[in-house]
Amino acid sequence: MPPYLAPGDTIALVCPAGYMAPEKMQTCIDTLRAWGYAVRAGTTLASHSENYFSGTDEERLADLQEALDDPSVKAILCARGGYGLSRIIDRIDFSHFIKYPKWIAGFSDVTVLHAHIHANFKIATLHSPMAGAFNDGGAESVYVASLRDALEGKKAKYICDVHPLNRKGEAVGALVGGNLSLLAHLAGTASDMKTKGKILFLEDVGEYLYNIDRMFWQLKRNGRLDRLAGLIIGGFTDMKDTTRPFGQTVYEIIYDVVKEYDYPLAFGFPVSHGGHNYALKAGVGYKLKVGKNKVTLEE
Repeated sequence: MPPYLAPGDTIALVCPAGYMAPEKMQTCIDTLRAWGYAVRAGTTLASHSENYFSGTDEERLADLQEALDDPSVKAILCARGGYGLSRIIDRIDFSHFIKYPKWIAGFSDVTVLHAHIHANFKIATLHSPMAGAFNDGGAESVYVASLRDALEGKKAKYICDVHPLNRKGEAVGALVGGNLSLLAHLAGTASDMKTKGKILFLEDVGEYLYNIDRMFWQLKRNGRLDRLAGLIIGGFTDMKDTTRPFGQTVYEIIYDVVKEYDYPLAFGFPVSHGGHNYALKAGVGYKLKVGKNKVTLEE
């Protein structure tokens, strides 16, 4: 477990994957400073890239590596996701990070970091809102506030509504997961984490329905779904369908793949690419209660 933050600590803001316009990060920077933290802007924040990425693989690697190795940096917040960490993950030197862990926060493509660190080092990370979530009044939301609470060591207790496809029950275990597409992408690699006895959470955005079905079958076939303590299904936003319809909603697709199991199952949990995205400490123990009237996830 990395140390929690204290007033005056430094948070490094980096873009290890996709490009983000600097002006879209300013509210995040201002808010972090208002919380009492110093902010060290990575070189990828002022990128002159003209393509999808915030810089070349070498530039993004160097920026993230510097933040990992800098002893004055107590947490790293990835400004955005997108795609790109898979191209550099095997070249990152985690030797200093292992000796002196620090919180690494973000979601989406940052799932690569969460999964790789959990699979190899068993160090907790933070699946959380990123810089874009601070914009348009988001800095005042409970979801951005949950990022601050997590960094400061406050234990989380989240409650959400029930869903008709839920499976009631209780589970205790380490919480792992993130973006479905990335976890399927990492299968069979050095970043492929084990899920036995753990509470797995999944979310995704912008995928075709048939691809959600395919990726869940991939996780099922490689054993990542059959011995869980519990399963949390977050938001699957902006889903797309083919001209000839798949014939099921995204939650019906998921339910059909996992209906044979008996562990607790919760749909519609507020972790997503949408506005509802609570901070979750990946690799940390949680208790999941899926009841008749509410769902509770408590650290």
